[in-house]
Amino acid sequence: MYPGVWAQSKPHHPAVIMAGSGEQLSYGELDARSNQLAHHLRSVGLVRGDHIALFMENQIRYMEVAWAALRSGIYVTAINSFLSAPEVGYIVNDCEAKVFVTSRARAEVATAVMANGPERVKSWLMVDGTADEFQSYEEIVGAHPSTKIDDESTGSIMLYSSGTTGQPKGVLRALPEIAVDEGDPRGAALFSTYSYGPDMVYLSPAPMYHAAPLVFSLYVHRAGGTLVIMEKFDAAAALRYIEQYKVTHSQWVPTMFVRMLKLGDDRPDVDLSSHRVAIHAAAPCPVEVKRQMIDWWGPILYEYYAGTEGVGSTLILSEEWLTKPGSVGRVSQGTIHIVDPLGNDLPPNEIGAVYFGGNAEFVYHNAPEKTAESRLAGGRATLGDVGYVDDDGYLFLTDRKAFMIISGGVNIYPQEIEDCLVLHPSVADVAVFGIPDDEMGEAVKAAVQLADGVPATPDTERELLAFVRAEIAHYKVPRSIDFHDELPRLPTGKLYKRYLRDAYWKKAEN
Repeated sequence: MYPGVWAQSKPHHPAVIMAGSGEQLSYGELDARSNQLAHHLRSVGLVRGDHIALFMENQIRYMEVAWAALRSGIYVTAINSFLSAPEVGYIVNDCEAKVFVTSRARAEVATAVMANGPERVKSWLMVDGTADEFQSYEEIVGAHPSTKIDDESTGSIMLYSSGTTGQPKGVLRALPEIAVDEGDPRGAALFSTYSYGPDMVYLSPAPMYHAAPLVFSLYVHRAGGTLVIMEKFDAAAALRYIEQYKVTHSQWVPTMFVRMLKLGDDRPDVDLSSHRVAIHAAAPCPVEVKRQMIDWWGPILYEYYAGTEGVGSTLILSEEWLTKPGSVGRVSQGTIHIVDPLGNDLPPNEIGAVYFGGNAEFVYHNAPEKTAESRLAGGRATLGDVGYVDDDGYLFLTDRKAFMIISGGVNIYPQEIEDCLVLHPSVADVAVFGIPDDEMGEAVKAAVQLADGVPATPDTERELLAFVRAEIAHYKVPRSIDFHDELPRLPTGKLYKRYLRDAYWKKAEN
């Protein structure tokens, strides 16, 4: 199913509600507006297999842009709305976007992207106003008919998942060979597992550019339910919205749980009885945090382990988790393999690299070497995590991808930050890694060896942080910098980063 079907049977039913403002988009409106944008995509020459880029904050127009692409056989790349202009520009160029849709709220970055002139972009659209040479989204969409395009076909999403080099790569799959109004077999498990249906009200508190919020929200519309999007996450507000909108389903990252649990006396007294399914993933959830959430909300927590690449997944329900605390569940898609450094499968309870078999259908766009690195013989592919499977088939993760930092459920890759900091004339050497943080899970820490004669002072720290903040997205900027006389490097020149990182984690354990 897709919005066009529900527009016929219940045109006035709310498809999207913005939680804070209460602004709504009905299924009839979602269908009409996505049709209009689909006509515009065809009018500027886009055909099946082309790409568009979507760079917006959470707002009412988000899903109609996505659905316009998905009913036109087009890939949509949703871009992190907090990225800097160079970061956005790289993705727009790499995904070969031919249409760029943004909002007035992101005009400063968007106009800088336009100024650098990605050659393939044929149409620059801005919602809620215009800036520079952007065209008004509303005027462009309004000029087209609200009927279906003649050659509807199913599109897909292509989101970017950063690698250990810090350079993001698009996760590309072949377009589905199904009609837009056919049921997607890949969504069948989601419908049955999480009881998706036309009466559901789904609260999405996270940014829509992330894979999970976007994919799960698209399936809400396939199911004919109502999607409630928070403009930005606020712990107390999220709880109030569950009562206000009679939310039945929701999705979270562990940091959100932590913030809600820490509300204390500020926790609103609300009725959560409508809440039937609370899905969470994106980062390891501390055992005690999850235990407290189950005590509070009841056994409605569903945890899964998966990635943008879609190589496989696991699932664990609350009742199971209470008997296997810390596990991310048993395999629900694909087959699971724990692999030693030589690529041999390991027996239960032995730690190794986590691979899945049977679903290695993706490639990293324009990065065949990275695609190859993710594969082993027999169709096994990995997200880069380390763990073990117990005797009952439950997966436990024991480490993260290399030194990737997961802060508030968001992946941050140190190399990009290191590459930025080392360009500062005061920096001789640098290492960036994650350190324990009670609220965010991990915080970004930089260890810096200063150039000769540069004082290790608070002013120097502020100068370096300001330098980074001007170059990359603010959420990647280190919380603080520690200065070292010399960073530990091996004779080969390789940085022994684990030595630095482990000192902070051991200190936190003591």
